[in-house]
Amino acid sequence: QVQVVESGGGLVQAGGSLRLSCVASGRIDSISFMRWYRQAPGRQRELVAASVSARNTDYAHYADSVKGRFTISRDNAKNTVILRMNSLKPEDTGVYYCNIEVYGTGYWGQGTQVTVSS
Repeated sequence: QVQVVESGGGLVQAGGSLRLSCVASGRIDSISFMRWYRQAPGRQRELVAASVSARNTDYAHYADSVKGRFTISRDNAKNTVILRMNSLKPEDTGVYYCNIEVYGTGYWGQGTQVTVSS
């Protein structure tokens, strides 16, 4: 079993920054994808950023709406993924979820609320 816990959400003014953390624990031998999703009220959950490790190199992917503002990074030794969010906008408001993929199975955290006021 794998447990995933997010932290770091909160209330911030537009233009501000937040740092989200996600730690995975449990029966983990190797993590492939580490992803951040968000879900705004009344909307579907959407992928914000993803990180995959291959041949000792980390690759990142971002949704167009956050490119240049968000940065995903991972520490494989600590089973941790970080999402740094800068220049936040009110439309970034939502619950942010971490998804950890271990041997093809995705595990979700409980989510952390991010609210950006205008």
